[in-house]
Amino acid sequence: MRRSEHAQADEPPGSAAPGKARKRVVIAVAALLTAGVVGVSLAGVRSGGKPSGAAASDAPRVSTVAVVRTDLSSTLSLKGTLGYGRTVSVKGGKDGLVTQLPAVGAKVSRGRSLYRLDDRPVPVFYGTTPLFRPLDTRDLMGRDVKVVADNLRALGYDIGAQPTSGSWVAQRPEPTGAASASPSPSPSPSPSYVRVKPGEGVLTASLIAAVGRWQTQVGMPSTGVLGAGDVAVLPGEVRVGAVQAQPGDPATGTLMSVTGTAKSVSVPLDATDVDSIQQGDKATVTLPDNSEAHGAVSAISTDAQASDQAGGDSGGTPQLVVTVSLDSTAALRRLNSAPVQVQFTGQTKKGVLAVPVGALLALSGGGYALQLPGGRLLAVETGMFAKGLVEVSGTGITAGTKVATAS
Repeated sequence: MRRSEHAQADEPPGSAAPGKARKRVVIAVAALLTAGVVGVSLAGVRSGGKPSGAAASDAPRVSTVAVVRTDLSSTLSLKGTLGYGRTVSVKGGKDGLVTQLPAVGAKVSRGRSLYRLDDRPVPVFYGTTPLFRPLDTRDLMGRDVKVVADNLRALGYDIGAQPTSGSWVAQRPEPTGAASASPSPSPSPSPSYVRVKPGEGVLTASLIAAVGRWQTQVGMPSTGVLGAGDVAVLPGEVRVGAVQAQPGDPATGTLMSVTGTAKSVSVPLDATDVDSIQQGDKATVTLPDNSEAHGAVSAISTDAQASDQAGGDSGGTPQLVVTVSLDSTAALRRLNSAPVQVQFTGQTKKGVLAVPVGALLALSGGGYALQLPGGRLLAVETGMFAKGLVEVSGTGITAGTKVATAS
């Protein structure tokens, strides 16, 4: 970018005296864009008179370039970490001794045993609500019941029809499973009616029977009853990242940590730059061997945490975590974790007119102009800055127009 102290746009050609050098100043430009921050820096001074010695080599050259029609994209480059995403700690849900643990790196899917407690398997169910009570009463309803119903159905078991949300269910204080074999000494009390809420399941007779069949299949006592700690409820298929317990340890502590099975990239982002990246933005990940993987922003955390500073001070700029999901992991087969460089592609403008930033001439009255080879100035409006180019528009500006630029 150059600055003219006295020039005005649309000066007639030849207004500057022949042979007299015009003062040109190249300044640094930093453009804050809606979808990213692009930094462009040019520095140097060319003053009137003939330079001599070292000063001549330091002065920027002035040449001509053509206005081009091109696509511009704002980009932001940040450091990230390749891994398997967020870590989840797994704790035992009931008393007992751990008798078997998985190997680090093992993948465990729905219905498979994650570990053994008192030599009984603890399978994985997918969901967000852990089992927190005995599911031992027919017509009991809740989100934990829905977890059981959804997983048994997904595993291929016939659980019968589930009451729909908003329907009324009659609840009786009648135990199920082994306890239901005892005859009742008195008539059953009148039922109370409860409405099924969204996201809840109902412990029907068919579901209880399906639980018993599944328990037999996986090697658990076939009681038809499940309770806290009988299954490990996790968001989906998991990969064992670390094992903290040993066989013989009580199951009430932290047993292991798990992650998802798909590799992704986590990128810390200053909370002040939250508007520079949007969910769905494309990203290019450069690996330590300089190969590339491509993906897109799949999640942006909403809880900002203070960044760690040198010396252990955690009072730095609050940061969010941007998660980039990768389209293909072929280039990542030999890497479980690694530091990477991530380039985000934000706003894109197609088919705009652009010139190098050094072609901009700052006018003393404000605004910018481009200078034709004969000395005439054409006022321009600037748009996106990206990769050393700037979008321009204005009367007389067309693709192929030759303009002066500092280089």
